[in-house]
Amino acid sequence: MEVISSKSNDKIKYAVKLRESAAFRKKEEKFFLESARLIQDAALSGAEIEMLFVTEDANEKYREYIDVILKSTKKAFIISTEIAEKLADTKTTQGIFAVLRVLDKFANISKIKYYGKYVALEEISNPSNFGAICRTAEAVGLDGVIIKGGCDVYNPKVQRASMGALFRLDVITVDDLPELFTELKSNNMKIYGSVPDSSALKITDIDKTCGMVVIIGNEGNGISDEVKENSTLVTIPMNGYAESLNAAAAATIIMWEMMR
Repeated sequence: MEVISSKSNDKIKYAVKLRESAAFRKKEEKFFLESARLIQDAALSGAEIEMLFVTEDANEKYREYIDVILKSTKKAFIISTEIAEKLADTKTTQGIFAVLRVLDKFANISKIKYYGKYVALEEISNPSNFGAICRTAEAVGLDGVIIKGGCDVYNPKVQRASMGALFRLDVITVDDLPELFTELKSNNMKIYGSVPDSSALKITDIDKTCGMVVIIGNEGNGISDEVKENSTLVTIPMNGYAESLNAAAAATIIMWEMMR
């Protein structure tokens, strides 16, 4: 491996810019990733690693991971602890980072399985919520995630919270949810919009025998009025004084019920 000794090295600056800027990630069609497990997951999912940066300690400590990662890596560099601190997006870094080419994972709408079960995220803005929902979606066995607006999928915080799920799930991005719903309804899929409203249909009472999409809305505003008009509203039955749940917590309960 080549050695990079300066924090002002162009490759280091490039990696930091990818970490910080969604617009730059989109323009370059590349993204930044940190941690041995996540980078290995990306490599095993077919991601092309443009550059790998590791400290000497990390190169020894995470050798098992690195041996796998290097098979998909074009260039690998040894960096100092000081450079690792500049690259790090976490408080306690492992000292291993990568620049990767974006995965061609975004499925076409036409590939949606009409008998399948999906969660749709409308303008989810918190990266931790976004990633956690995707992680749960994979864990419970959903067929994919539909995304309208909100966080950049390649945001480092989203990737960490998803624990690699976004490398393995089918991810469908759309600009117009109601337009998509019209097509899905014509193929006998059920469309449910989640709301904190006791008058809505209980999530425990939905028809689970057919394909479906359940929409989770923005943390502050919920699902849009347009989506409400084009979906059957469902809610989580709640006791006590709480009126609503965190988006990730609500999504977890809903997805569990979808698959139960």
